[in-house]
Amino acid sequence: MVERHRREEAPQAPVDLDDKGRALELLLPGILAEFQPEIGATVNLVSVTVKSQDVPSVCRLVKEDPRLSFNFLMCLCVVDYEEHLQVVYHLYSTDMKHMMVLKANVSPEEPSLPSVTSLWTGADWYERESHDLFGVVFEGHPNMAPLLLYEGFEGFPGRRNYEMPEYKEW
Repeated sequence: MVERHRREEAPQAPVDLDDKGRALELLLPGILAEFQPEIGATVNLVSVTVKSQDVPSVCRLVKEDPRLSFNFLMCLCVVDYEEHLQVVYHLYSTDMKHMMVLKANVSPEEPSLPSVTSLWTGADWYERESHDLFGVVFEGHPNMAPLLLYEGFEGFPGRRNYEMPEYKEW
């Protein structure tokens, strides 16, 4: 079994927002004020953290607001922090040429978020993959059939607490 090491304090990456990133970072607090987001920057991307129940409303707003126009979901992934799972949406505006990362934390015991497939059809496979590997349920998803694993697979292999089966060389 692989032993996992955890640093006491993770190193901080330098934040280097370009002009578009800085402008976006200044614009978002006013647009998203009703959701009380945490807005910051990670490396070279603006990062916004919202409550899980606000994800569909925030996504609709950042997609439809002409000042933001995030019309492309580049990626959706899940990060296991043991005490919570974080669902991360990487968004891009093909009109404005800016990017943003939207994050929402969910409980590992009952990980559930509303689906965003009605906004970005590309979320379909990302949400199914996240369900297969981490057990996140995307409410309202049109087809949560397994994408990577077979029907009836037990456990969530993307999670830190997943016990890998014993591997033997032939």
